[in-house]
Amino acid sequence: MVKSQPLPSDSFLFVSRKPNHFRHHLSQSSGVWHESNVRSLNFPAMEFREIEERGTVRRRWEDMDIDILVKIFHSLTVFELTSGIAHVCSTWRMAACDPFLWKTLDLSMLKSNYIKIPLEPYVYVHGHSDKTLTRFLKISLSLSRGNITSLFFHCNLYVSEYQLTYTAQRCPRLKRLVLPAWNRVETVIIKAIDLWKDLESLTMPSIVNPPHLVQAIATNCRNFSELKIMGPFDIYFASSLVNYLPTLKVLSLRCSMLYKDTLIFILDNLCGLEVLNISHCLLIEVPPPPAPGRIVRQLDKTILEKASHLLYFITCMSDTCIMCQRTRNDEGLMRWYKYNEGLWKEDEEQNKTMLKEVTKGFLSILC
Repeated sequence: MVKSQPLPSDSFLFVSRKPNHFRHHLSQSSGVWHESNVRSLNFPAMEFREIEERGTVRRRWEDMDIDILVKIFHSLTVFELTSGIAHVCSTWRMAACDPFLWKTLDLSMLKSNYIKIPLEPYVYVHGHSDKTLTRFLKISLSLSRGNITSLFFHCNLYVSEYQLTYTAQRCPRLKRLVLPAWNRVETVIIKAIDLWKDLESLTMPSIVNPPHLVQAIATNCRNFSELKIMGPFDIYFASSLVNYLPTLKVLSLRCSMLYKDTLIFILDNLCGLEVLNISHCLLIEVPPPPAPGRIVRQLDKTILEKASHLLYFITCMSDTCIMCQRTRNDEGLMRWYKYNEGLWKEDEEQNKTMLKEVTKGFLSILC
């Protein structure tokens, strides 16, 4: 029997609209993580019936075919997979560790309970929040056995240096990564990148000093081809891409602030670029002083001609577009926390879906 594990309700925020498969997945009132699939339902003692020619035969749940168990477990959330079913019996543990269940580790339903502070790392995370995330990572990464190829962090999940290092060491086959808030991992992200030799796609926040990270990607990730930046994208960042990742195929700057000169620089110098997504960007043109900068609301002929060599140039600069309005209101640094929970994930999934479709040749005009 697996004991209930305390989960302080004020230490971690679960963001999920998916109905629970079990009756007591998480009690918000008591703050206790109930492993009811083991404790209340008493699965080892339960029996199922198999009809044969000679009559009814009673069999135990642990005798169920592993392939069937894997299909059943595939319908569970990652939180249910890690809530104790692997401790029922050896058969259930084998099924819970099946690689089919662990292609993706999606932590987009978790965000930290934190407060902003004026000093580095400019955020204080509740101690219980860190402990809960650490425990969850240890269980899920143990069950995954190094088979995770896609990893999603919530944009407001403040991962510690230890947690990121621990994760990187146990996800050697990672191909797609959606990074969380940057504040607490800037000093160890290079070491993590060193371990992800198969990394192909990265979603990351904008950073002050990008060359070291971009160079680490170029050095270690030979198949890297897709990059999405969530935040301001300046000439310094663009120069890093041109210098270290000239063969980058897909670049997404959705919902970011982008200077016109930087856009032209990218179009002129990223020769291997095939797909460029600047939909919902806040595009700024800076004329010679003393004239102030202005928002560009329509792409001119020069930019369109320079983008003509791309397979797909994805834009949306409509005054009636809600996402464009939000980017402008947020001055190019999208404050996802202000909007409905899950919007950033919807944007991430929409961006990835669009990129898949354009690279397959299904779409020619997107916004």
